Amino acid sequence: MLYRAYQNQADLLSPARLAAQYLGQALWKEGTERTMLRRMAAQFEVFSRMRLTHTRPPYGIASVPVDGADVAVHEEKTLVSPFGTLLHFRKDTKAVHPPVLLVAPLSGHFATLLRETARTLLRDHDVYLTDWHNARDVPLWEGAFGLDDYTLQLMRFLEAVGPGVHMVAVCQPCVAALAATALMAEDDNPATPRSLTLMAGPVDCRINPTAVNKLATDRPIDWFRRNLISHVPWPHAGAMRRVYPGFLQLSAFMSMNPERHKKQFQDMYTHLVEGDIDKARTIGTFYDEYLAVNDLPAEFYLETVERVFQTYDLPRGKLTVGERTVNPAAIRRTALLTVEGERDDICAVGQTVAAQALCTGIRPYLKAHHLQAGVGHYGVFSGSKWNAQIYPRVRETIHAAAELNG
Repeated sequence: MLYRAYQNQADLLSPARLAAQYLGQALWKEGTERTMLRRMAAQFEVFSRMRLTHTRPPYGIASVPVDGADVAVHEEKTLVSPFGTLLHFRKDTKAVHPPVLLVAPLSGHFATLLRETARTLLRDHDVYLTDWHNARDVPLWEGAFGLDDYTLQLMRFLEAVGPGVHMVAVCQPCVAALAATALMAEDDNPATPRSLTLMAGPVDCRINPTAVNKLATDRPIDWFRRNLISHVPWPHAGAMRRVYPGFLQLSAFMSMNPERHKKQFQDMYTHLVEGDIDKARTIGTFYDEYLAVNDLPAEFYLETVERVFQTYDLPRGKLTVGERTVNPAAIRRTALLTVEGERDDICAVGQTVAAQALCTGIRPYLKAHHLQAGVGHYGVFSGSKWNAQIYPRVRETIHAAAELNG
């Protein structure tokens, strides 16, 4: 009923937003800054952008600098499965770079949230990305997709990239990435990552619990199942699939700082009126991405809440994938880098570095931790400090591990 009500509202408002988009363009005239005409055009433009979308935005990575020259980048689908595609950002260069699997979270937004992360990695690496699909577009006959399925899918993606691969996991998938690496190491799989970088992930949520962690523990799992899970309505391809709707996840994120988002739209309006088009475009581009929501399969969401945030299966040695218990101590030849942000209010300091203590089989010289001062959650994988201070540590870890195993 919740999803149906949301869809009805979206359908009802759609003509008004389309009309606002048309009027905003029709009333926009050069040289009319600070006039009533420009104010009306700006109002229509801002209103037309205050909407949720359910389609992945383009990555838009056409080229990247390599050795001082721009080289073209082409998106290629290496492996396609019902719930996700392994995307390869192939560069037109003869330079040989270490292959890296960048693991995006499945948490209400599309993998394009890591666009900047991928673009930066592309300078010195051959980048593959987990491009997760919107669950509302996956037909019911494709079956379920839980936390175990996510982990097994990562293993298939790693095998598709092949021996010599490195893995970089951002936020939520750190648990699955560590589990996949442990299982592959235990099997002596040739595609076991040579290095594993875990960035701002909930490895052990018992440490410095945040508001997000407390929200997960304040209520039993049945509450989440009863109140947050909906069936995808007709006419979507995944009609009747049980999902955690992306619009609920987005609402939760925005409710943590509503005044900031309100001010951003006010600033966008002001910039449009004043003629600061570049500033307005920057805000608009951010919200085009931020308001593009991705529904999660219900089983994946509920199992993540329960096993990662409530019962802490991984740090307690209780995490299983199928019939197998995950043993991080089985990882021996994979270099490990953990990265945290000092001001992270989603995955607090201490939650990711906990992986270092779990991986007792890794030699000290293959372990490293980086605590970045002055950044929150998103600053760990995007922004100036990601590019200037965090990325060099990631690159160093990957290239050193590649040389050791070369």
